[in-house]
Amino acid sequence: MNAKHLAHYIDHTALTAEKTEADILTLCDEAIEYQFFSVCINTCHIPLAKQKLAGTPVKICTVVGFPLGANLTSVKVFETQAAIAAGADEIDMVINVGWIKSNQWAAVKEDIQAVLAACQGKPLKVILETCLLTKEEIVKACEISKALGVAFVKTSTGFNRGGATVEDVALMKQVVGDMGVKASGGIRDTQTALAMIEAGATRIGASAGIAIVKGIKDNNSDY
Repeated sequence: MNAKHLAHYIDHTALTAEKTEADILTLCDEAIEYQFFSVCINTCHIPLAKQKLAGTPVKICTVVGFPLGANLTSVKVFETQAAIAAGADEIDMVINVGWIKSNQWAAVKEDIQAVLAACQGKPLKVILETCLLTKEEIVKACEISKALGVAFVKTSTGFNRGGATVEDVALMKQVVGDMGVKASGGIRDTQTALAMIEAGATRIGASAGIAIVKGIKDNNSDY
């Protein structure tokens, strides 16, 4: 696979707080031009992106419980419902890391299950924030996600102390099998993106999508 073939793997991402409407419109234009799978944006920007992307194949991906995952489940459910009503095609939810660390696995499962139900068939990706988890916790979170039937497990928010690693992607893929794995956080060049795909990633979350498909390195991206 060469760099240009990577475009359809990429959720072209802009999630930092300072992103303006102009930034989101540019993101959408880039996604159309380079044929990225989706734009990944905060929920407030969905109506703008929906209007801009009308008639194109580019999907709208958004985030729920982002970036900490520590919201009440009812809040995540409402956020999911509102995002889909606004035009979101895919939902990336952050798992409740504190509950994992407290060994409250039933609560973790119920949290994911409630958001999955709110998705009403739209693809749900569960963000594990792997840099905060042990290997055993990653495995258990993947097992729960697989059993519930979510579409993807995802490595990272990109807002914590570490992003995707080849080792974690391979471990996640080993557990979930045919289910999707999204690698995100710190992927800024073609070589890294290809390594993630070789390890088992079926989607890449990156703000450096243009650099990735052009075969250059982007040291300035924020995701």
